[in-house]
Amino acid sequence: MDDRLKPYDDKMKKAYEFLETDLGTIRAGRANPHVLDKVKVDYYGTPTPIQQVGNITVPDPRMIQIAPWEKSLIKEIEKAIMMSDVGITPSNDGAVIRLVFPVLTEERRKELAKDIKKRGEDNKVAVRNIRRDGMDAFKKLAKAEVSEDEIKELGDQLQKLTDKYIKEVDKLIEEKTKEIMTV
Repeated sequence: MDDRLKPYDDKMKKAYEFLETDLGTIRAGRANPHVLDKVKVDYYGTPTPIQQVGNITVPDPRMIQIAPWEKSLIKEIEKAIMMSDVGITPSNDGAVIRLVFPVLTEERRKELAKDIKKRGEDNKVAVRNIRRDGMDAFKKLAKAEVSEDEIKELGDQLQKLTDKYIKEVDKLIEEKTKEIMTV
């Protein structure tokens, strides 16, 4: 790959990875510990990721269990989960916190599928914007005595890179939609 394409490849890869992480936080009716990735607990005055204050397990497909390393953190963890956009009310027995995932309704599944598709489309727009920026930069190279053939070749390679990432995004959207729609 041409060194002049590397920055655009990196930007497209970051955009794809962002989407992958973003879709991982969507509740699919099954317990997925990644829904807690954005939750921060007030740990002695410092916002700390929930993964750093307790052990997170998935004892069955519809439940996440959090065992805090310090019992005094149970109330703080519950508060953090309630304040987050997870949308599940935690319950505790004094030792562990449990998050029980309800079964998704058909209507909710369709809403989530629509949301996933929208996020995917937004990501494709971001990838195409990166391509446009690259094309603009290559056109400026024309003034720096780079041959038109070389610029056309760079443009073609950038388009192939764009197509590759758009195909990856489509695949990711399809997989996540299938996961959501599976009962």
